[in-house]
Amino acid sequence: MAHGTSIIVNDKMQVGYHYQLSAPAGKEFAPGFNPFYTPAEMLEMGVFEGKYCTDCTNEFPSSWFENAKLSQIPDVALNYFGVKSRQPLRIWQQKGWIYGPDPRGWFQWYCRYYLGRRLPDVDSIQFRRWRGFARHAGQIRANCYPGDILCRPRQRQALLQWSYDPLI
Repeated sequence: MAHGTSIIVNDKMQVGYHYQLSAPAGKEFAPGFNPFYTPAEMLEMGVFEGKYCTDCTNEFPSSWFENAKLSQIPDVALNYFGVKSRQPLRIWQQKGWIYGPDPRGWFQWYCRYYLGRRLPDVDSIQFRRWRGFARHAGQIRANCYPGDILCRPRQRQALLQWSYDPLI
């Protein structure tokens, strides 16, 4: 999808939402926002029990889904670390963790940001949330032996879901 393209979203959670791509895909990220993985890499590795994007594949490049681990029903075995590490969407909604026009949360925002959508007010909130998530990498470093990727699998899965390197 090219810079300047208008995207129209019609899925189970949004109908008629549209946005404009104002940056090239995968480029021109804000200073200090350096996600470790692309959305396609995250989907291929296994995130959100394979269920997260099954009804919104038309919004994103088909290449993102060529090797994605997807399922019509949540399947923990599809997660990279084989564990459940997410809260249900209703908890995110109750806690006020859903911002702006992205009803699925941070990963949906990241997918749209990666494509080139820029919403400065929402983006700044999501950058702060992403930076704050780094504390989980610190907890793994403090509590696990280097190279022991079986230590703290839930935190590692969560790091992957926030585009941090879970193999630290």
